[in-house]
Amino acid sequence: MNFRRLASTVLLATLLSTGAGVVVADTEKVFDDPPPPRLEELLRKPELIARGDAIWKEQCTHCHGSKAYPGKAPKLAPRRYTPEFVWDRVHNGFRGMPPWKEVYSEEDIVAVVAYVLSDEFWP
Repeated sequence: MNFRRLASTVLLATLLSTGAGVVVADTEKVFDDPPPPRLEELLRKPELIARGDAIWKEQCTHCHGSKAYPGKAPKLAPRRYTPEFVWDRVHNGFRGMPPWKEVYSEEDIVAVVAYVLSDEFWP
């Protein structure tokens, strides 16, 4: 067994034994900090979309670019995302992206989710 295969096997065994990345019912992710209840309802509020737009322009464009590309962060594909996925990435962070829960309130993060998933957002 080569080193890369051994390392992959050990990593997989570790993840499975610790419960990291557990998927519930094949569709629900177990979140470090779950999204707020009734997230879908909140996303339709025009005032939240406008607030999310302002936060996006103030903070997110630094890495994602003015329209999510080109920037030093990946191009976004919001049509493929669920609200819970966007919440998790913004709230809890991912890879090089910091968790914004330390900077923004829950309502601010919901606003960013609403904006990114709105028709107003164009990556």
